[in-house]
Amino acid sequence: MNASDTLPRQGHRLLQLGIALLLFSSVEGFAIPYLAAPRLGLSVHTLGALQGVLLLVLGLVWSRLNLGVAMSRIAFWFLIYSALAILAAYVMASLWGASNETMPLAAGAAHGSAFQEYAIKAIAYSSAPTGLIAFALILWGLRLSDA
Repeated sequence: MNASDTLPRQGHRLLQLGIALLLFSSVEGFAIPYLAAPRLGLSVHTLGALQGVLLLVLGLVWSRLNLGVAMSRIAFWFLIYSALAILAAYVMASLWGASNETMPLAAGAAHGSAFQEYAIKAIAYSSAPTGLIAFALILWGLRLSDA
C-alpha cells in the first residue's frame, strides 16, 4: 500500500474517531454529577470534545500531508494513542475520585490509592511523547512539496 492510498484512509478514520469522541463527550456530560470526582468529569467532557474537534480537523487535513507510508502510520497511531491515553487517564481519575498528584488543578482534593495514582500518572504521562512526535510529524508533513 502506498501513501496515496494510506493517507485518505487514515484521514477518514480520524474523522470517524473525531465524531465518536464528540458523541462520547455528549453522553458523558450526563454522568458528570454521578462521578466520584465531578470536576474531573467536567474535564473529561471538555477534553473529549476538544480531542474530537482536533481529530476532525486533522482528518480533513490528513490527505494533504507530505509523508511516506511509514511516517504517516507513526503519526497516525501516535496521534490516536496520545488522544485516547490522556482521555483514559482523566476518565479513570473521574471514576476513582483520584489523581491530585498528576492533575491537581482538576482533581482538587481527590486522592486515590497508590495503585490508582500510579496508573493514572503512567497513562497520562505516556501520552505526551507520542503526542509531541505525532504533531512534529504532522507539521513536517505540511511542508510544501518540491513540485
